[in-house]
Amino acid sequence: MKLHYYDHSAKGELHLTFKEERFDRLFFPRDRQDKFLTIAWNNGDEQHVNIDGVNYVFPAQSVLPLMVNQSFTFEKSAQIVAWQFNRDFYCIVDHDKEVGCVGFLFYGSGGILFARLDKSHQRKIKLLQQVFVEELNTHDHAQRDMLQMLLKRLIIIVTRLGKQQNLDMNKLPNEQLDILRKYNLMVENNFKKEHSVKFYADSLYKSPKTLANYFALYNQKSPLAVIQERIILEAKRLLLYTDKSAKEIAYELGYDDAGHFSNFFKKQAGLSPTNFKRKNL
Repeated sequence: MKLHYYDHSAKGELHLTFKEERFDRLFFPRDRQDKFLTIAWNNGDEQHVNIDGVNYVFPAQSVLPLMVNQSFTFEKSAQIVAWQFNRDFYCIVDHDKEVGCVGFLFYGSGGILFARLDKSHQRKIKLLQQVFVEELNTHDHAQRDMLQMLLKRLIIIVTRLGKQQNLDMNKLPNEQLDILRKYNLMVENNFKKEHSVKFYADSLYKSPKTLANYFALYNQKSPLAVIQERIILEAKRLLLYTDKSAKEIAYELGYDDAGHFSNFFKKQAGLSPTNFKRKNL
């Protein structure tokens, strides 16, 4: 079943999908015009999800946040309950003080995040789904406000669970986590042009060493690795899903020297851009 809300004046969109045998998202080849964030709930047994060509175990009764530019397919899509929305419906950046998800659930550096639901949270999410269905079928002047309130509640629940299950808040207080979340968002917005940690550190009024210390508490990546992995991820997407040449991709990702980019890609991915594309097509 697919339920939709569309605001013609503001271009805001919200979609709720469940019990669909063919639910997926292919960003570059098919769905690029639709800028949707996705919150996917595996309301069933453990299965696999393929995200940008990489397979992951999607645990039973867990929630997975997905970015607008990620391609994904599910092994058992009929088990998936998915909320999808664009920034015109609900901008998580503008509302970050309310939901605290930017740079953690979305635009984060910690890799793919699965938030597991205990029995209590399964009931909460199921109830939210039911109320979403009711509101998506109620067409009145308050519909948008009601749906935004429900979505906000969903994001807060998943964000809290993700932090509880993935962070030691005794080691990483909220003010330090906020710096890392801002760093992640800045990288997402600037990685095609700015490749040095110093640029981001200066913007955050921190030293590169301070950022490195924060990231050491948060995960095993360094601030530089966050930038480099984001560049490589985008390069792989462009190689796999577009007809752009390695040289064109190099320039798009801020490299004036295509040879330098090729060497960087090979060091990070183990293959040259050309061989990577040949192997994966």
